[in-house]
Amino acid sequence: MAAKYVALLRGINVGGKNRLPMKDLAAMFVAAGCHDVRTYIQSGNVLFTSDPERVAALPGAIAAQIAERAGFRAPVVIRTLEQLGVVIRDNPYLAEGAAEEMLHVYFLADPPTEDHIARLDPERSTPDSFAVRGQEVYLRLPNGMARTKLTNAYFDSKLATVSTARNWRTVTTLYDLLAQ
Repeated sequence: MAAKYVALLRGINVGGKNRLPMKDLAAMFVAAGCHDVRTYIQSGNVLFTSDPERVAALPGAIAAQIAERAGFRAPVVIRTLEQLGVVIRDNPYLAEGAAEEMLHVYFLADPPTEDHIARLDPERSTPDSFAVRGQEVYLRLPNGMARTKLTNAYFDSKLATVSTARNWRTVTTLYDLLAQ
């Protein structure tokens, strides 16, 4: 039975680098057997339906196609509609009343271990703060993403995985689009 998913790619069409037309990216998902494929904005968000048994191979297959066709590596992280709903429900900063424009989420490819989480420095980039819940790192960034030291490279190295970030507006919009 097909389920709804979003693929979140890192580093696509950012700052004039790693150019990849969304129609080409969508075609890669169709070729991989996905249905109802559509993209949202130019930064590598792909909404689709697929059989769950096919999804496990998608991140590697899509990343390999991008490397072959476009000449760069782009990590691919996938979440179901239900998982995205949990991400929205479990944001600790919403309960604290944080302004949504300060909120971001790093989506992790793999669940971090407690030992890896313990390596994170909560004082790394004050007044910024973060919370790890499941396979996500929630961020509250009063000065914005461009000024924080809480980067992909930092979390990837400390948590021994790959991550990709989205601002809160994009997270909620992706959920709304998938839920349609």
